[in-house]
Amino acid sequence: MNILSVWEDAEECVSDTYQKAWNSIPPERPNAFRAWLGKIVRNLSINRWHHNRAQKRYNGMEELLSELADCIPDTNTTESILEAQELSEHINDWLGTLTAIDRALFVRRYWNGEQLQYLAELSGTTPNMLAGRMFRLRKSLQNYLTTKGVAL
Repeated sequence: MNILSVWEDAEECVSDTYQKAWNSIPPERPNAFRAWLGKIVRNLSINRWHHNRAQKRYNGMEELLSELADCIPDTNTTESILEAQELSEHINDWLGTLTAIDRALFVRRYWNGEQLQYLAELSGTTPNMLAGRMFRLRKSLQNYLTTKGVAL
């Protein structure tokens, strides 16, 4: 729902997740089954978002993607799978340097797509103060990736 902003589309993605999980479940149960299901539903939701956006119907994740545009390299280039894995490792390493609260806020905002207003209420701050904090986190990520030699 945080990605699509349309209840019917979100509900359909959840249903598609169960079908995709049933059809592709490995012989052994994944170690992190909930995370595995979460990744499937997130990918299906993003695919649906792109489909809807191509038809100029919704702009659900546009704000989140634009916020991250300055610190994450463009993936529409001929970037190889190895470079994408390396970027993922760098981001995971950077997340490991954050406090538990900053890490949770960053992941909830940019992975789960939760609204700033909601996160501000949870963290007991104002949306403007949280927006500033998220800006500083994005700048920190940008600086970290630059020091690691990732082209932005």
